[in-house]
Amino acid sequence: GARAALDATPGQLPALDTAGVVDAGGLGLLALLGALMETVAGRRPEPPPGGRVHPAHAPEAPPACPAGDAEPEGPAYEVIYLLEAADDAAVGRLRQRLDALGDSLVVGGGAGLWKVHVHTDDAGAAVEAGMEAGRPYRLRITHLAQHAAERPVERAQRAVVAVVPGEGLAGLCEQAGATALLAREGEPPASGELVDAIRRAHAREIVLLPNDAELRHTAAAAAAQARAEGMRVALIPTRAAVQGIAALAVHQPERRFDEDVVAMTSAAGATRYGELAVAERMAWTTAGVCRAGDVLGLIDGDVAVIGTELDATARAVLDRMLAAGGELVTLVLGDDVPDALADRLEDHVRDGHLAVDTVVHRGGGRTAPLLIGVE
Repeated sequence: GARAALDATPGQLPALDTAGVVDAGGLGLLALLGALMETVAGRRPEPPPGGRVHPAHAPEAPPACPAGDAEPEGPAYEVIYLLEAADDAAVGRLRQRLDALGDSLVVGGGAGLWKVHVHTDDAGAAVEAGMEAGRPYRLRITHLAQHAAERPVERAQRAVVAVVPGEGLAGLCEQAGATALLAREGEPPASGELVDAIRRAHAREIVLLPNDAELRHTAAAAAAQARAEGMRVALIPTRAAVQGIAALAVHQPERRFDEDVVAMTSAAGATRYGELAVAERMAWTTAGVCRAGDVLGLIDGDVAVIGTELDATARAVLDRMLAAGGELVTLVLGDDVPDALADRLEDHVRDGHLAVDTVVHRGGGRTAPLLIGVE
């Protein structure tokens, strides 16, 4: 009666026939009727004839896992299926066989309907064992090594995100382990770009170095957005790339977050910054009137020197900055500035200022011919 009607369902729906399964709702009703018969009448329903999946529809076992694909810690495949089996003894034999084939074995259920789960290197044998015990269906086989490879990458504990004006500085920051965001000339990054860079860092704790006084509010908005997404973000208000370099130099990810932020903030704050720029038009400045083409020497954001040559203006800026003391000078050359300028400035520092070291980096972009840091 009911079982015959259930067995006929594959012929009534092409999708069931192709999959080699019976109607799920009908099978559930049959299991319910079987449990009712056993409870009321005290006898179990007859097992299905043959109790096997038709060979034409038997699921093919996946190909053997190539050497090196499976993780060495466990079997290569996870096999899960439902099993229609009225013979408890057959289910017991199934348990024994699957236990020998793999681990993480679970066979649960009753009243003729069981759920089987096992991790094994021989998925085909696990399916065949089910076919010997009864009628397996809703079969699912998962390649565990491939599944593990698709898991999201674990977040790092801490990362530094720095905005830089040139590709050379971007490479320098990345060598130090930071995520660099290259600022395009005349187009400061928006808060959304900063948030994207923070996400790319993929860390629980973020130290953000805007390296530009004009990015203060933009960086604060990006930090707030990242905090709303569950990240811990510290914004160090670096006003120039050389301050960011100084902060990154003392970064130690193994320290406590607060201690690391304090050390980086102190290093940035102890770094005076200067730069050279070329005036585009006549204008009033804090150092007087400049004309188009003049070389401007800025210290901490204010024009301090107006000159006509890069060399002379750079030397004047260095002397003013070192007059207050310093142990290390950092020079960042713009893309179009010759290396000879750095050589001459190094000689100037060595000859005029004792016990002061000089470090030169290239790749400050095209915005400023020269960036200067004094620590």
